[in-house]
Amino acid sequence: MGHNVAVFGAYGHTGRFVVTELRERGFGALPVGRDARQLDAFGLPYRVASASDPASLDAALTGVDAVINCAGPFASTAAGVIEAALRAGIPYVDVAAEIEANVDTFTHFTERARAAGVAVVPAMAFFGGLGDLLATTAMGDWTSADEAHVAYGLSSWHPTAGTVAAGAVSRERRAGQRVRYTGGRLEYHSGGELPRVDWDFPAALGRRSVLGDFTMADIVTIPRHLAIPEVRTYMTVDAATDLVAGNAPVAVDERGRSAQTFMVDVIVRRGDTHRRVVASGRDIYAVSAPLAVEAVQRILNGQSRTNGVASAGEMFDAPDFLRALSPVISVETVRD
Repeated sequence: MGHNVAVFGAYGHTGRFVVTELRERGFGALPVGRDARQLDAFGLPYRVASASDPASLDAALTGVDAVINCAGPFASTAAGVIEAALRAGIPYVDVAAEIEANVDTFTHFTERARAAGVAVVPAMAFFGGLGDLLATTAMGDWTSADEAHVAYGLSSWHPTAGTVAAGAVSRERRAGQRVRYTGGRLEYHSGGELPRVDWDFPAALGRRSVLGDFTMADIVTIPRHLAIPEVRTYMTVDAATDLVAGNAPVAVDERGRSAQTFMVDVIVRRGDTHRRVVASGRDIYAVSAPLAVEAVQRILNGQSRTNGVASAGEMFDAPDFLRALSPVISVETVRD
């Protein structure tokens, strides 16, 4: 393929999956990070850099065609790596699930990235990217809808150290408040326990108890380009309980994937009509790698729809993108 892609945060849990995915697709993968010892373990050429050291980032991105940022918390890394990508004139993709970090990317870099003609795609991962692709697919020929609902049916959720750290940063930034997307805007609020409701997932998962207002990056990515004033996300109670326990994922196969399975059930409503798209697969961290790498591949191959900062559903042909991921994500479309 001839393209070289830098992976910032390559030795993190998701970063390792991304390096493997790049190499399997024929890309040159260049691990980048702060720890030379961990980078050396890949057995590949690597570059040492820090998100807070612009000169080191400029050196790390010299001669590469794109960069994928896998190093959280993204509140600490995204801006520095995006700045370096803009200076280098190369596409930037990250796997950020942090709501505030993604808002920052859209707020601070939209005009600059567009002026530079550089594609910047935040949240190009399981949370944020996949939900946006599914909602965009569900919308079809609709130009607006009244509501979008994204329900996550995870069999378990053993978080990585990066997930735990990112969650702590987000809670600190919002001073313990919760956030939701309602009335066409992000709204911060204080409240008690999250409401529990029953969600009827497709038959393979069935009815499950979920937490309402369990907000994920979809409340940033979906309304960036879809005219939907209410975007709500939900998480199965069992998975949310696992997240609080904080036990790390355990690999059960030669690819390093865990036994975790997922179902993402997306419903958009306009009036009395509902459109539904459901995705299922295995290991939310492992599946983030083909999402991010497919995005880079499409940008470099001229299959993107715009420049500047854009979420997955705006940057790419969503149904076609999902079809390309059929080896790892099964998608079913259901309409009234």
